[in-house]
Amino acid sequence: MLSFDDLMTSLQDCVITEDETPENISQTLRLFFDKLSESSRSSVKRCKERSLEEALQLLRKISETNLLGLEENHLLLLVRLLISLQLQMVNISTACRKVDQILSFEDLQRACMFLEDSSVGREVWRESYLSFMNKVSELFPVVLQQESQRDGLLCYIAVKVCLQIFQLLSSEVAPLVWKKERENQAVQKILQALMDIILGQCCNRDTRLLAGTAVAMLINTASESGAGGAAAWSLLQVSHPESRLLTVGALQVQCIPTETDGVDRLAMSRGLLTCCRPHILLASHADATSCLLLDGLFPLVFALCEEKLDCHHFAFEVLTIWLKKVKECLADIWKMTGVRLLPDNSSLQQWLIHIIWTNAESPVDGVSEFVRSGFCLLLDLYQMDCEQFGETKKTLYLHLLQRIIKLPWEAKAKYHRLCALLPYLGTDMVLDQYGEIPSHLLKCLSTNHLSPCGSELYKCLIQQQRRELCDGSRKSTSIAELDLANQWARRWKPVLLEALTSDVTLLQNNSSTHLLPCTFQVFPTAVELLLASLDPFAPGHLHAWACIMSSYRATTGGSPWALQGSSTLKTLQLALGSADDKVRLAALSLLCCSPKTKDTPTSEELSIMRTFIPQNLNCESSPFRQHFQAGVKRFLVRIRDGCLAHVRGQKGNKKKDANILERAQEILNQGIGFVEWLGQLPYCYLAPGHSYQRKKTALLLLSAVLETCTDTWSPDKKKGQPPVNMGSLINCARQKGKWDFFCRTKQLVLISCLEDSTNEIRELSAGLLLRFFPPSFPDDIAAVLLTRTKQLLCSPRVQEAQMGALMMKVLLQKTQDQSEDCRPNSKITVSCGSNTKAFSFVRLLVRELEEHYLTAKGDMMLAARTKPIHGVLSALQRCLLEAPSSIFDTLGHCLTIEVLGLLENISLLLLGVLYGDTSNTEKDAPPSFCDMGNAISSLIAQASGGNQGDEEECVLLTEEHSLVLTCCWVSLKEMGIFLGSLVERILAESKPSKCLLTKEDLIRASKVFQNILLKCRHWGAVEGCCVGFTKFCASLLSSNDPQLREIPAHMLKQGLQVVQSPRSASVTRRAAGLPMLILCVVSAEEASKARPLLSHSMHTLLETARTPLPDSWDQTLDLPQVCAVHTLQALVRGSGLGVAILQFAPAVAILSLTLLSSPCWAMRNAALQLYSSLCSRMLGQRPSSEEGGPTQHGMSPPAFFFHYPALQPFLLAELRGAAHNLLGPPEEARLRLQPSLYPILTLLAQLQPGVQDSTETLSDFLPPLLQLSASPIYSVRVMASKALVAMTPPLQYMNILINLTAQLPSPLDRCCHNRLHGELLQIKAVLDRALCTDSAPSADLCEVLSRVDASLWLATEAQRCLLVRAAYLAVAESLRGFCCETYLSKLCDTLMCELRTPQQGLQIGLSSFHQRAIQFLCADQKWACQIWDSFSAASPDLRLTLVTWVVDGRGLQQTSLKEVIRRVLQSNLSEALKSPCVEYRRTYLAALVAAMAGGDSTSPQCPPQSAPLEESVLLECLDLLLGDLEDQRGGPEILSQTLYAASLLLSQPSDSSFKISTIQRWCSVLECHRSPDATEVLRVACAEALCVAGVSLMSSSLREHNTQPAIMIRLINTGLYLLQDQSQLVRMTAARFTSLLQHARGGSQRSVYLMQVNQALPLLLDVLLEECWDTPGTLEVLLCHLTQPDLRSVLREASETGCASLYEQDEANVFAEPSVMSAHVLPYLLQMAEKYSESSSLAQSLRAWAEKSTAQVLDSLAVCKELQPAQTLTPAWLSLLMDPRLHSTLCGLLTRAAFLLRLSKTSDDVRHLCDSSALHEAVQEVVCLLSQRGVHFPSALTAAVAGDLPL
Repeated sequence: MLSFDDLMTSLQDCVITEDETPENISQTLRLFFDKLSESSRSSVKRCKERSLEEALQLLRKISETNLLGLEENHLLLLVRLLISLQLQMVNISTACRKVDQILSFEDLQRACMFLEDSSVGREVWRESYLSFMNKVSELFPVVLQQESQRDGLLCYIAVKVCLQIFQLLSSEVAPLVWKKERENQAVQKILQALMDIILGQCCNRDTRLLAGTAVAMLINTASESGAGGAAAWSLLQVSHPESRLLTVGALQVQCIPTETDGVDRLAMSRGLLTCCRPHILLASHADATSCLLLDGLFPLVFALCEEKLDCHHFAFEVLTIWLKKVKECLADIWKMTGVRLLPDNSSLQQWLIHIIWTNAESPVDGVSEFVRSGFCLLLDLYQMDCEQFGETKKTLYLHLLQRIIKLPWEAKAKYHRLCALLPYLGTDMVLDQYGEIPSHLLKCLSTNHLSPCGSELYKCLIQQQRRELCDGSRKSTSIAELDLANQWARRWKPVLLEALTSDVTLLQNNSSTHLLPCTFQVFPTAVELLLASLDPFAPGHLHAWACIMSSYRATTGGSPWALQGSSTLKTLQLALGSADDKVRLAALSLLCCSPKTKDTPTSEELSIMRTFIPQNLNCESSPFRQHFQAGVKRFLVRIRDGCLAHVRGQKGNKKKDANILERAQEILNQGIGFVEWLGQLPYCYLAPGHSYQRKKTALLLLSAVLETCTDTWSPDKKKGQPPVNMGSLINCARQKGKWDFFCRTKQLVLISCLEDSTNEIRELSAGLLLRFFPPSFPDDIAAVLLTRTKQLLCSPRVQEAQMGALMMKVLLQKTQDQSEDCRPNSKITVSCGSNTKAFSFVRLLVRELEEHYLTAKGDMMLAARTKPIHGVLSALQRCLLEAPSSIFDTLGHCLTIEVLGLLENISLLLLGVLYGDTSNTEKDAPPSFCDMGNAISSLIAQASGGNQGDEEECVLLTEEHSLVLTCCWVSLKEMGIFLGSLVERILAESKPSKCLLTKEDLIRASKVFQNILLKCRHWGAVEGCCVGFTKFCASLLSSNDPQLREIPAHMLKQGLQVVQSPRSASVTRRAAGLPMLILCVVSAEEASKARPLLSHSMHTLLETARTPLPDSWDQTLDLPQVCAVHTLQALVRGSGLGVAILQFAPAVAILSLTLLSSPCWAMRNAALQLYSSLCSRMLGQRPSSEEGGPTQHGMSPPAFFFHYPALQPFLLAELRGAAHNLLGPPEEARLRLQPSLYPILTLLAQLQPGVQDSTETLSDFLPPLLQLSASPIYSVRVMASKALVAMTPPLQYMNILINLTAQLPSPLDRCCHNRLHGELLQIKAVLDRALCTDSAPSADLCEVLSRVDASLWLATEAQRCLLVRAAYLAVAESLRGFCCETYLSKLCDTLMCELRTPQQGLQIGLSSFHQRAIQFLCADQKWACQIWDSFSAASPDLRLTLVTWVVDGRGLQQTSLKEVIRRVLQSNLSEALKSPCVEYRRTYLAALVAAMAGGDSTSPQCPPQSAPLEESVLLECLDLLLGDLEDQRGGPEILSQTLYAASLLLSQPSDSSFKISTIQRWCSVLECHRSPDATEVLRVACAEALCVAGVSLMSSSLREHNTQPAIMIRLINTGLYLLQDQSQLVRMTAARFTSLLQHARGGSQRSVYLMQVNQALPLLLDVLLEECWDTPGTLEVLLCHLTQPDLRSVLREASETGCASLYEQDEANVFAEPSVMSAHVLPYLLQMAEKYSESSSLAQSLRAWAEKSTAQVLDSLAVCKELQPAQTLTPAWLSLLMDPRLHSTLCGLLTRAAFLLRLSKTSDDVRHLCDSSALHEAVQEVVCLLSQRGVHFPSALTAAVAGDLPL
């Protein structure tokens, strides 16, 4: 048979040269053949599909008449060609269908294609189905005999073919099944094989389910309902033990179950419901009353849902299908039965509600979704049933609504059920019955996992509301859109505004993301109502405004600028400059979004974006950067598409009006200019020395530009491809001299980023170079980069070695010849490797790896320093596995074996180094950490000639020790990752006839993993190795070769044997890498299969862990039982196992709780860890919310025990046993410990409370929990109270409270204090839960109140236990809102007397009682004032409790009480500062700060309203505080409070002149603690101090003093330093200081507008120049933020090679950016130069600076000229480009040069120092020279050099 290429050549020769073929047809055919050839040659799936799509479009241009005009032999040749191509596309369904479309001509139906997507193939099947079925029937016995085949892909495909035959050729198959005379053995054999597969002969679940579908499809071929129904009933009977014969028409097969896992029943029921027609599903059995759908299938489906199967997800899928089928057949069912299907209280209705209700919270993925769908179907069926039989009450709906209302708001299912029920009851009914919906919706939106369902409910409510309003209006008159919005606003506007302006971030985000869009979709005019309620200066309103406007524009497409007139842009500017990231992002979204991508941005929008983008490049938040990039990309798409539209318009119609053409050209120029500006901007900030944040954002923006505005097409992306005519816009831009995105200088900048210290910057830069830039580097760059790469690969620093590996990958792909396969438009820059060069690179790396190995083998110390192995391993991994070419193109068999051998030898060598004996690593256990340390120390001693033995022992690792250890563990880690990924890639691309690895090779590889995991203790090596080992095992287990699948199974067997064997030496904590080995193997199993390895492992480990300890066990050794428990914990925690581990959860939980009683500490420790991990797995992740979230998980007790029923009797027995132990006489001395008790209570307490138990099976838990209130262990009593709340149904709350309060004793009763305390805790816990829903006191609550009132003595001295008194007060606090005034007054009097009474001696619980008493008293302002007025007379302990209460934030909400507290704290400050108790001083200062500080950050910092301290007291306090700060007495925390308190006192108004010296001391303290070396808490305190006192000190209070400008300069300089701080909190606080200063200077009465940090910095510089431009010291402040222009030292240090240490020391402030600061400072320096003649003092300062600095500036400029970087790149220049000091030094130099140049022009006194024209020429020459060599400067500097910078 001719190959595709031969057919193509023949066809081209025949058809294209045919004389009768018209020229246009020949040209089209030629292009058509080219596209087919291109598709055939390409190896990239997307390229194939694209080429075929273009070929299809070309062929459609040729009419059928022209095709038929070809000669017959030529037409047949074309058919053969297409068939050959379709066979190549067999694995690409979309491409195959495209070819099939080409084949769908009437004359080409003779073609035969046995593929799923081929319509021609079906016809061939129809003609030869008998022979084909014979072949399939012969295939099944062969497949089912071999495990690898029956569990693999072959068996699945065979079953799939059968299904297709039964479905597509049903008319041909039916006679063979249903007619006796046509009985066919092939069909008989196929049916037998399918049933064998269903019943468990095959382990693959997907294959079994598909087989069930195939059998059902065979039954569906029956033309008579009776025969089909009988066959279906027969199939159902197979699941019964007594039935073993299946009859389908004339066919009969034996059915012998192999597995009893429920998959057989699932497959059969699923198949019948999916495939069978209604007449079969409604068929009756032997008696005419039964129905297959109702009486046959439903019991089976119900039983499957009730059972705990591994395939629970599929069971509920089948239930949903059953409900759908019932709905389809409902009319026929009514005809058959004559009665309602779902009458109220019928058994079918109750069963369905039960199964839906109990599984709504299932942790199994997908079950809850099917349950939700099933609930909707049930409601729909009920309505249809009621309407059919005239039932109008529909009581089920109201009954379900009441059940839903009783669910706690935390229940996710509550909202899904409400959504389903809403259409049947209406919004008014639901909202009236369930009035708490708005508040519960806000709670949902404040919790991550509930926000989707809460927003879905809101959407359903407003949609239903609009439907009801519109339906009502149709009956009368039409209703206006604004009236509809008013109806919406009546219920929902306050709710939405509360959410949008909330302080809770989650609530803000979720409401704007979920609620606003659906609101505007349903009620568009609601935007006006929302905006009318907002004030941009009110807290939270600016964010709400931006969100509303953005959402409105994106949803409706309406213009937001017309909504509020001219104020819109002003408000937008406020939002874009806000300090809050969320506000700026929302404003950016408003600016960038538009429903139409052709909506070209206006000139105002472009101008705003030019300002906004540079101000947001260094944002700390990663989500902000991602959203920032996405917004800019949307903006660029609008520019691009709008410009393209104008380009097309210019070409299409040249007769338009001149004004229109001019306007279009202006828009085009604006768009092209903006893209040019944005494309240049990132390169200024990518030089080393800029912050990570700025570089990351710059690269993201550069990526957005290149993705949007180039014609690079990416085969791996389905969306986001450039428009087809993008080239026309690019040509237009380049004609204007713009859009040169890929020049050499820009390439050099990105190359310099490859050596960035952060992995993200390196990866982004490499991605841009590979994806967009020219396909190959220039020769000089490639050569220098290769040299640099080799140096880095040999660096002992891991980070530098990783840089070298990445650079090697880039070099590999950038020096290859480019294939045309991936370049359909010949403009694609995606590289495909040249085999020869790729192979050469890999061989080079292998040789380098061998050299590293030989060096390490000869001298490990030398290798650790100069050839540390791990860099080459990482480079090999990147070059082999991240290259676009096939692994077979870069590796041959010999080279693969060589690599494997090297990895094997290196692993043994490195493990030998850690053992201390490179010749013997065959030990049972890894060396201890001590052994490893000794081995490395011995190695170092040998390398140094034994000179280290006499040195004093040091507890810190030496540099040599770190080098060796790092070399070993990083190399082992990289080896594991590389080997696993390599095997995975090789096996994935292997073919039966071509594989680079044999079984023996893979066994050798497995031993490498085994050695690392079992013989290395370092967790980094183990963890990294696990990544590769999991890939290794997954590749082998998914192989069709049973011998390969046996390798992981054998390793697992060996690992389990190691677990079970006793050890002679201790293994590391948690059993080292052994559990990870087992976890990796079982995680690699396919999830769709039965996971036999997991089951075997779990059973073995459980059995081992249960083995009793030997009589003489040694606690210094790791026992097999302990190792088994640690391994179980690893399996439970392993994310790869998912929910598969949950089937073993009860057994593991029982085991872990039992082992807590073990005499072995290691066993108890391991069991506790296992139990903790298991609880997290069983309960799922705890829901997160803004305020910390609830302590409970989302699973209720009924749901928990429904999923884990085996745990209920065990936990109950344990609780009863613990409760029984408490029943003895109280005076009896007994050890009452039960180790499992507290963990069980903790588990129960984490369950979601408030869910009614319909079965009441959990009521047995309540008696033991109540009895545990008497436990002598405090923590047990506390946890029992929490567990009681979780386990108590809501209807039982009041009964529990009545019973508990009835047991409260009278003063004369004898009682157990433990029991009384526990009962009060339980009363408090249940009360808090019960009162959160009850709005009005019920009769039961009144009874509870009376009993608590009668027990008032429990708060008096008569009750001697202080813990009991505190617990009683807690109960009273919960009931406070319901108690009478008499009771409260009596209780408060009692407490006040108690607090005033001196305490004698030490009393247990006194502090707790004081805290509770103070909390209770201070809740009432009258009593709070009394207790604070007596502060001075209180005991020290009570005073400490009071100030602690203030620190906790209590009582400061009430203004009058806050004034009292502030007065008291101020008056007692001096005494507190002299207190010897450090804790009291610290807490007192914190309380003073909390009381005196302003509340809202947006409120002006006004001085306290209370009377200030006397001058003498104020002086004394300030002196004490400043003295502590100057002497640094205390830690950072107390010093920060001291500084804050001093600043608060300093801000108080005073007329005394003594404050000047004090202020100077305070400024010195700020200057000391603003340093980056100071702790963050002190730097934050400095910024807070500026906010508190700095603004007032810089205002008019010091105007009369001459020192005021000097103080202002010092404070501004401190603010400038803090605005560049590494901590975001410090920067934000310093920006708040600037905002407050701006607010004070403006005199506004509105709230303070908090500006962004990058706006605050220039504003602070503005203030400096406005207020202090002629003050001595201002110039020094500006110049101190510039880098010294010492270029010679930078060049000297950059030329030094080699790393001095293993780890590089970071700068103290990695956020500071001298280059950016130079651009900020330069305009202000130039302004000062312009003011030279206006002030003599300023002139003197400027002249002195010029005289001092001119020589240095000129010398540095001369050095720059001497650099003279050659036209070709040199290693020295590349090293210099990588140096982080070069760019900042050059920017500092240019800033000084520009400043000097301006001075020389404005001052005659300076002009003689230098020739201004020569200086200008030199500076411009330097800038031009460096710009051509890859150094880009900020536009402010280049503009100043050019003389264009405006002042």
